[in-house]
Order: sequence, then structure tokens, then C-alpha cells
Amino acid sequence: MLRQGPSYESVQEAFIWEIPDNYNIGVDVCDKWAEREPERLALSFIDTVGQVSDYSFGDLKKLSNRLANLLGGSGIVRGDRIAILLPQSPETAFSHIAAYKMGCIAIPLFMLFGVEALEYRLSNSGARVVITNADGVRKLAEIRDRLPELELVLSIDGPLDGARDLHREIAEQSERFTPVITRADDPAVIIYTSGTTGQPKGALHAHRVLLGHLPGVEMSHDFFPQPGDKIWTPADWAWIGGLLDVLLPALHHGVTVVARRFEKFTAEAAFDLLEQQNIRNAFIPPTALKMMRTVKEPEKRWNLQMRSIASGGETLGTELLDWGHKTFGLTINEFYGQTECNMIVSSCAKIMSARPGIMGRAVPGHELAIVDDKGIELPTGQLGNIGVKSPDPVMFLQYWNNPEATAQKFAGTWLLTGDTGILDDQGWIQFVGRDDDVITSSGYRIGPGEIEDCLIAHPAVRMAGVVGKPDPQRTEIVKAFVVLNEGYSESPELVKEIQTFVKSQLAAHEYPREVAFVAELPMTTTGKIIRRELRTLG
Repeated sequence: MLRQGPSYESVQEAFIWEIPDNYNIGVDVCDKWAEREPERLALSFIDTVGQVSDYSFGDLKKLSNRLANLLGGSGIVRGDRIAILLPQSPETAFSHIAAYKMGCIAIPLFMLFGVEALEYRLSNSGARVVITNADGVRKLAEIRDRLPELELVLSIDGPLDGARDLHREIAEQSERFTPVITRADDPAVIIYTSGTTGQPKGALHAHRVLLGHLPGVEMSHDFFPQPGDKIWTPADWAWIGGLLDVLLPALHHGVTVVARRFEKFTAEAAFDLLEQQNIRNAFIPPTALKMMRTVKEPEKRWNLQMRSIASGGETLGTELLDWGHKTFGLTINEFYGQTECNMIVSSCAKIMSARPGIMGRAVPGHELAIVDDKGIELPTGQLGNIGVKSPDPVMFLQYWNNPEATAQKFAGTWLLTGDTGILDDQGWIQFVGRDDDVITSSGYRIGPGEIEDCLIAHPAVRMAGVVGKPDPQRTEIVKAFVVLNEGYSESPELVKEIQTFVKSQLAAHEYPREVAFVAELPMTTTGKIIRRELRTLG
């Protein structure tokens, strides 16, 4: 959708939304290409032992049609919810495609979820089907009697604990299936929020959500696609970042997606994969980048051919951007969004220079402003809510079965992201933090991201999380929770050294007055620091 131009302004001016009345994600990302070029490579899957299996668009069409016929023959109809509890895999891809072509609503779920998290989401959504593996089946066995609407469990690992054998049963189905006709505004997917505050909410998105993502994906990957592009992400496809920032947009464009089932993600394995698969594009969340940054001189150990790297979820800073230049020879583009309204801000090295600590400008097609709690626009340079003007193709329809929370998400025509930021006179947006993450100390409002970025620049610090701790004199003080690199051990001397380092790099009012050493930081399944849990540690 984006037309490449010499400047941000020219790209923005030339942009026009192209949202048809009738649109179906499954047809767009699969059948469209299968009819044109059935042998075109859609997916390269690397299993846990390194074996590669390739799937063409023709393969995905046949597999998704077979699954759609199996589900339809089992009584599943348009509008039913189909939960997909799987890691990156071919089955995950063709299960999504089948659900969309049936007019059903897909529910991506993380394999890391425990039984309580699964029970809540499956019960809340009223899912009639779960497609999973042996691990998922074992978890479901504990709660299935408490899920009266769940009628069918399909296992990719064969029949066990009441689950039917997906592969055996789809092999008996016809490869022919006529997709239902869906409107662009018809519901397609429920993605549950990370649940950093309160119970997770199910953000219901329409089929148009994929089209709404395209400008942001294209911008954050320096005008994706280009000849030879091939994309990968370590992010789980159950997250909006893996599903709608990588898998579905790439398939829309006919670009090959690399899927890797890591038993455990490691920096070394990530570099190996980038080299072995000749990957050109990647979405790598900041947490994974920070892990990869601990590897010494990767540019000398691996032959990397990267064209673009995008990152989002937590703010990037100077350290990671400089490391990216040195390691990959490119500028890591930062983007911003959330489950309800994603890929709405981005940087783009092709048309603008990176500004560390400032995430980018509004992606063409999206109107953003800094507003107060009533939705009134604030002056340039003033801290406030990051708001997105509705309607917008990438914006969610509603929270599933939660009209009150849906209403609270809006102030007039503005969707309130729940994040605070500052807009400058050139349209650049600085992310400050979530409303509840901003620290108020001695009259200053301090975002944790800048301090965390500074902390990881210290050689002793591997990871860091920063929160405000109540203080009778200053309202709050800055407290840092630090994971140390190998070869360093906690001591009062190291605390003082870290404090002095931040004070000299940032400002006296921003240094952490308390430093606690921890073995690991609490993270959401999407790799974001759960700062509310850090605050409970005192």
C-alpha cells in the first residue's frame, strides 16, 4: 500500500487506504497466491532437530481446505471460535487460514500458558475447537470438564486424552473448499491482551485488520517487500507481533516466512538461523535483541545478509541502535502499537534518520495526537495520552463480551492507548511509558525506558527493569532491578558504580536511588517487563 518516496512527507501525501467491501484474510494470504503461483514458497519450517520442511502456497491451500472440511463436517459454523494453541509451525499457519476461510474467529494462544490462563480465555471466548499438540492436550485434560462449550480438540501429535488426530483426519477430507464471503468489517480474530493490569481482555479484530497493518509493516522494513526478501521472527505467532506483523503480512505479499521451533531461544541459535536460512528481514523484540547483544563480535562469526530489522514492544535506545549498526550494518527501525490498535507509529531508515528514545512518526493512514483524558488535543511538547483517531482500519472492533471496557478505551473519537508520550513540532512521538509506569519524583515525571536503556550500557548489566517506589519526601524514587552479566557479582561497590554511571549519563534526578539484583525479570509472554510485579518486590 505504501508508495516509496524520497521523504516521509511525500510517502504520507501519496498514501490512500484500499479497503474493499468484501475481504477475507485466508483467501488473501493463501488462495490468492495458490491460484497464481501454486509452487511459490510460502513457509520454511525448521523443527527442533534442524530438519527443514518447505510448504508452497498450493500446499497451504490444500491443507487449510482439508481442515475447513473436517471442521465443517464436525458441526463448526461461521462465527464459531477456533482456538489455536501451537508454537510456530505449518499447522498454526493453515489452521488460521482455515478458520478465516470458514468465516470463523481464530483465537491464538501461547504454549506457555498454564491451565488457569487457558481456562479463562477458552471460557471467556466460548471456543468450540482447540487445535494443539501433546503438551496442549495434557493441559486441556485438567480443565476440559469446566469448558462446556469446548466440543472438539484436534492434536497434531496424534490421538490422546480425548483429542482427535488432526493429520489422520484431514487426510480423509477433500482438498476442495469454497471460502465464505466475508465483509472487511466481519470479525476474524480475538487476541487477548497481555494482562499487565487486571484480567486479560479479548480484542476482537475484523478481517480488515491485516490491511490496516500493511503500511506499518512496509514502513518498518524499509518498504517491504523488496526482491529477495525472506522474513523471520522469534516472536510467537500467538502474539499480534508474530501473527500480524510478520506471518500474515508476509504471506499477503507472497514473501517466504521462516518458522523455527526452538526448544529454547538462545542468541547463538538466532544468529545461526539468520545465516543458514539467508534471512533478509526480521522482527526482533527488544528483549531478544538484548539477549543477542550479549554475544561478542557476532559480525565476525556469522555471515549475515540482513536488509531490515524492525523492533517494538519496548523502547529502543542508543545502545541497541548502535549495536545494530555494528552487527548488521543497518538501522533497526522501531515501531509502536498495541493489541487493540497496532503498527501505528514507526521509524524508517530509508526516509528518516533514527532518533534514539523517540520511536518514530505516525504511519501514513493513521492519525495520532497527544490528548488529555477527555480526548482534547494537547499542545506540542506536552506530556499526555497517545491517542489514535477513529475510525481506523487497524483498530479493534470491541473487547469480546466487555462493552464497559470498550467504552472506557475511547474519549470521544480518540482511542486512548493507555500510554503516555510527547509529540514534537515535526510529528515525532516520544514514548514515555504506560500510565502506571511513569515515575513522579520530586516534581519530575520520568519514563522508565530511558533509564533501562542507560543501565544496559553498563558492562555489568544484562537486563534491567525500573519502577517508582513510594517515598514520603519525593513522592517516588527510582528503583532499578538488575540482572547481571556473567563474571559480575552483586556488591555495594557495584551498586554505587551503577548509580554513578546513570547519574553521569542521564541526570541527577533520574538515577536509581535503590538497586536490587535479581536472577530474572518478570515478563509477559510477549517479552514485556511486568513492572507491576517489580513494584510488589519493594
